[in-house]
Amino acid sequence: MEVPMNSTQSGAHFPVQHWSLSLDIKGNKTDIVISKYEDTFLVIVTQIGCMGTILAANASILLKDESVFSDPIYNVSVLFGKRDEPLLLACARQLIEHISGSGSARSLVISLGLKDHSQGTLKDIIVAVIENRLW
Repeated sequence: MEVPMNSTQSGAHFPVQHWSLSLDIKGNKTDIVISKYEDTFLVIVTQIGCMGTILAANASILLKDESVFSDPIYNVSVLFGKRDEPLLLACARQLIEHISGSGSARSLVISLGLKDHSQGTLKDIIVAVIENRLW
């Protein structure tokens, strides 16, 4: 992964706190927008100039008894797009684990419009999103 080509944080022009950046990942120009809503983070990653597979992820903690909480249970599902890409599910899962682990209860909606679905590309995307996180 290389240094971002450009990066901006939200100002007064857009009512939602967000980060927007462009970087080169494995030779592909990759645009990333991370938006923070009241109960959800929206992450859009595109190398093709439009939305791609859209996934939803959340963490839930169950109460084992009155005083003991269980470990979080992570749910990831494909809302639209490629359902046969396990690496896309893994990407969303790693991000929701990071969000939940940082203490945030927000869910995640992520769109991945990628030319390259390799493990290396998805690792670089995860790193870029975490480095520019809003949680």
